[in-house]
Amino acid sequence: MNAISASLTDSATMLRRNLRHTTRNPLALFNAVIMPIVLMFLMVYVLGDAFSVGVNYADYATPGLIMTTICYGISPTAIAVNSDMTTGFINRLRVMRISRAAVLNAHVIVTMLRSLVAITVIIGVALLMGFRPQAGFLQWLGVIGIIALTVLAIGWLTVAFGLAAKTPETAGLAAVPLMLLPFLSSAFVPADKMGPGARQFAEYQPFTSIIETLRGLLTGTPSTSSTITAIAWCAGLALIGYLWARKSFTKRG
Repeated sequence: MNAISASLTDSATMLRRNLRHTTRNPLALFNAVIMPIVLMFLMVYVLGDAFSVGVNYADYATPGLIMTTICYGISPTAIAVNSDMTTGFINRLRVMRISRAAVLNAHVIVTMLRSLVAITVIIGVALLMGFRPQAGFLQWLGVIGIIALTVLAIGWLTVAFGLAAKTPETAGLAAVPLMLLPFLSSAFVPADKMGPGARQFAEYQPFTSIIETLRGLLTGTPSTSSTITAIAWCAGLALIGYLWARKSFTKRG
């Protein structure tokens, strides 16, 4: 067995372990879904009429709620990664012939699977609340691709946060800035309607380009420039998270 196949086999083993932990802790998936649903009801039914966005507000807000769902689902990953490091699980693996990278890969994959399930639920609720996407088949493929890239990037950043934290509690808190970023983007109100400072930050932070790409694809009016920018941000964040995670893992492992 060569190194690549061994790493894949080890990753599958770690993935099964993490999936079992997830099924035994459905609260993690519940938390990732319930808060975005509450936000959806709040934004669409309570505050939506206060915003002038030029379109049905459910159509406008759903891409932002997809991003919010991704961000609200990352805290369990940071805590789980840190727990593996601080409870001695990684030390026990030292005496076994298992790929160190498999541990990190499994956490990222589980994060992606959990996020995709939560996003599917959120889109279903959005449809019940008036969301009417105009995307064709290829545009839906684009939506899925952008979501997958985003979850991959945020997943690696979350793993890095978990490895860098000293305790599981601080690991959970380390994910809070990512959870807040959608509110400082064009998720719920156009950036050009924000005040000075907030407007510039919202226009140039990474989540805005990702949200605008999803919005364009879902409404059937994709933008090449925002798509390229979103892909570049996802690739850059994924690379930063991966390199940071590997460095922290090697240092602490």
